[in-house]
Amino acid sequence: MDYRANDTIAALATPPGKGAVAIVRVSGDKALAIARKLSGVELRPRYAHLCTIRDEAGLPVDQGLVLFFPGPRSFTGEDVVEFHGHGGVVVSDWLLGHAFRLGARAAEPGEFTLRAFLNDKLDLAQAEAIADLIDSGSRVAARAAMRSLDGLFSDRVDQVQKLITELRVQLEAWLDFPDEELELEDTGDLEARFGAALESLERLRSEAREGVVLRDGLNVVIAGPPNAGKSSLMNRLAGYDAAIVTRIPGTTRDALREHLSIDGLPVSLTDTAGLRASRDPVEAEGVRRAHKAVERADRLLWMIDIRDDLDAALDQARTEVGEDTQMTVLQNKIDLVDAGAGRFERDGLTVIRLSALTGEGVSILREHLKALAGFGGEVAGTFSARSRHLDALQRAESYVRDARAQLLQTKALELAAEELRSAQSTLSELTGAMTSDDLLGEIFSSFCIGK
Repeated sequence: MDYRANDTIAALATPPGKGAVAIVRVSGDKALAIARKLSGVELRPRYAHLCTIRDEAGLPVDQGLVLFFPGPRSFTGEDVVEFHGHGGVVVSDWLLGHAFRLGARAAEPGEFTLRAFLNDKLDLAQAEAIADLIDSGSRVAARAAMRSLDGLFSDRVDQVQKLITELRVQLEAWLDFPDEELELEDTGDLEARFGAALESLERLRSEAREGVVLRDGLNVVIAGPPNAGKSSLMNRLAGYDAAIVTRIPGTTRDALREHLSIDGLPVSLTDTAGLRASRDPVEAEGVRRAHKAVERADRLLWMIDIRDDLDAALDQARTEVGEDTQMTVLQNKIDLVDAGAGRFERDGLTVIRLSALTGEGVSILREHLKALAGFGGEVAGTFSARSRHLDALQRAESYVRDARAQLLQTKALELAAEELRSAQSTLSELTGAMTSDDLLGEIFSSFCIGK
């Protein structure tokens, strides 16, 4: 990210295209002057001014609201102005272009939130929660992101930091007074405090893992031979006719994707073409894309007709997608035979009997998918988290364990204190107290332009 702190930045804060309202946001030292020039109004802080926006020649271009938020009491911590005009490409592009001509530059992706972070308006975990809230795939995920934005995750990290800090202070005190020998009986209290720190880290990592599941969801692909009922299952899970269903084999030619929520778990579901050899170039391309989708899946649902031989079907599945593919086998069409819905294990694979047509047994599949993702439903206090958070928490836990070993087994105070320092530094990565510029660039580049 080409970050220049002294620049005034501007961007469209609403989606491009036609709409009822378009919002252009400006932040920086020149924001107020730009607003005065465009509106011709002396702006009061935090007051919605109805005014006419005029071009360079003084001709009216739009009528709307202008709001001024003086720094540091603004989202970015700088002077911020928002223009709320009528939605439309021509008007919003002109307004944005005129702001550029008056001294602003185009904002980088996520630069408004980056400035809020750098100006101590929020920490890094809260900044990431804004992006997670925007991208949330379910109401449960949205609520979890909101808790992180409110600071719940950061508060939990601070609590663990405090425990580690107290341990390190004790060790550093002993190091500063080498004449005071560390007696064996003195380690009892320290061992209990190490245990409390590790327990807090383990609990925080478990909660963060739930947050990662809510954020990332599960990427599921339905595959199998033609006419097994794959598209019917897609429609059943989606809750409407997302895919065309006929008795003709090869109806599905391309991968069809739907985003849905299973009791709050975001799921990206892909229906694929039936896997078989075909001389039809269109169907053959669909089969090729189906294999690509399977390679990217977190879980493959291999669907077969329950009237087919199960062992032969398992052999075919392994031949088509490989032995290492994470797979669940679905025996569909139990409504056509004398068999009830159920679940069992065969050759190390989970097999679920169901009917995509009637819905019988689909609830078993839903529970199975939630279990695969490690999702137990919404829990009060769940916050959004990312894979980098899990990695940092795991590393911090490892440092604390090593510190305990150094202290209790070898009495190496210097090494134990250094391990605790590494744990503190690692936890600081979560909130951005200690963060590299490269990491900041990677995080904020995933934001939309106007955020």
